[in-house]
Amino acid sequence: MNTIRILIAEDDRQIAEIQRRFVERLDHVELCGIAHTLADARDLVDVLAPDLILLDVYFPDGSGLDLLRELRAQDSSSDVILIAAAKEVDTLRSALRGGVCDYILKPLVFERLEEAVSRFRVRLEHLSGLNQLAQNEVDALIPRPSEDDSQPPSGRLPKGIDALTLEKIQDVIGDGEPWSAEAVGNAIGASRTTARRYLEFMVGEGKLSAEVTYGSVGRPERRYQIVE
Repeated sequence: MNTIRILIAEDDRQIAEIQRRFVERLDHVELCGIAHTLADARDLVDVLAPDLILLDVYFPDGSGLDLLRELRAQDSSSDVILIAAAKEVDTLRSALRGGVCDYILKPLVFERLEEAVSRFRVRLEHLSGLNQLAQNEVDALIPRPSEDDSQPPSGRLPKGIDALTLEKIQDVIGDGEPWSAEAVGNAIGASRTTARRYLEFMVGEGKLSAEVTYGSVGRPERRYQIVE
C-alpha cells in the first residue's frame, strides 16, 4: 500500500498542531510539511508536491480558495481537502467548482478526517489500477445518487443501518449521559466508525443531539446525548 503524503496548510498554529497529531495517527500516511501562510503553502507545494493538502480558507495573506484555483489552473497533481470554519454556501460552491475531494467543517474530528483520507486512498488506488477507461469505472469513481440512496419509505431504515445494532445503541445511550462514538462502539462490540454512523443517523432523525467537546491536549470529540 502506497504512502499518502499530506501537507497541512492552516494559519492557526494550535489547530495545525491538532491536525498534525491526527495525521500521525493515520496508517500509511506521511506528514510532509506544515504551512501557516499561503506563501509558505505555495512554496511547499512546489517543492514537496504532496498527494493531499488539508487546506484552510482564511489566511493572513489571502484565501485558501485562491490557492485551490491556482493548483487547478496549473494542473497540479495535489488533491485538496478543504477544512474550514466557513459555513457559507458560496464558500462550498467555490470549493466544489475548484475540485476539492472533500469539505470538512471545523472543529475537525479525527473520525471524519480518517474517513475522508480513506475515501481518497480508495479513489487513488482505483485510478492507479486502471489500464483503460470504461463507463462502469467512471461511475465507480464519480458516484451518483441511486434509488437506494434516496429517502427510504416510512418505517424502513436506510442502507447501512441495521435495526438490531440500532436498538443496541439506543439501549446503551438511554441513560441520558453524553457518549462518544468510541465509547458506544466499545459497549456494543463494534468499531468507532460503525458506532459513529449510527449515532449520526440518530442525530439526523432528531433522536440525539451532538456537540463537540475538547478532551486532553485539545483533541475535539463529538459527544451524543438523547434528546428529551
